[in-house]
Amino acid sequence: MPDKIQLYSLATPNGVKVAIALEEMAIPYDAHLINISKGDQFTAEFIAINPNSKIPAIVDPDGPGGKPFPVIESGAILLYLAEKTGKFLPKDAAKRSQTIQWLFWQMAGLGPMFGQFGHFTVYAPEKVPYAIDRYTKEVKRLLAVLDKQLTGKKYVIGDELTIADFAIVPWVRGLETGYKAGEVLELNKYTNVTRWRDDLLARPAVERALTVCKL
Repeated sequence: MPDKIQLYSLATPNGVKVAIALEEMAIPYDAHLINISKGDQFTAEFIAINPNSKIPAIVDPDGPGGKPFPVIESGAILLYLAEKTGKFLPKDAAKRSQTIQWLFWQMAGLGPMFGQFGHFTVYAPEKVPYAIDRYTKEVKRLLAVLDKQLTGKKYVIGDELTIADFAIVPWVRGLETGYKAGEVLELNKYTNVTRWRDDLLARPAVERALTVCKL
C-alpha cells in the first residue's frame, strides 16, 4: 500500500475541489486519472473504492485505526481532509458551522443546479426551452445568493479561507471555462463573486490543482 493519499479523479468541478484541498493543505498524494468518458469509473478496481462509480474518491493509507480507508463524495472528502489536518475548517464553533452550511449549500444546491444548467444548455442532444429557462433562472438566483454572502467579505464566511471556498469556486469557474455562459448569465454583474473567484484562481495551490487529472 502506498504511504501517500491516493486520489482517483478527473478535472471536473467536483474533482478539482478535492485537488484544491490537497494542494492547499500540502498533503502528499498520488493522482490517478479516471476517464469517465471511457467508463473507467465502472471498472471493478474503482468500484471497490467507490461502489457508486463517481469521481472523485480517495484512499488514505493512514485512515482510522491506521488502516487504509476509502472516502467517497467530494464534500465528505473535504471534511475528512480538513478534520485530519486541522486546516481550513475553523475551530470556532459558529464559523465551523457556517463553513459546513455553505459546503452543504454547494453540494445540495449550487453544484446540481449548475450541472443541470450545463447539461441542458451545452450537452443535451435537443434544446428544451423549459429546462434551459428553469436552470438559467436558478443559476442566476444562486449567483445572487453567493454575491450577497460575499458582500464585505474576503471569503465565503469572512476573512478565513475554508473548504467552503474550495467547494464552490470550481463550479463558478466552470460557468465560463466549461459552459461558455458568462454573457448569458451576465456573470460580470455579480462583482463580489467575480472578485472572489479571481482572487482564489490566482493562488498557486489552486493553479496547480487545476492541472491535476486533466485530460
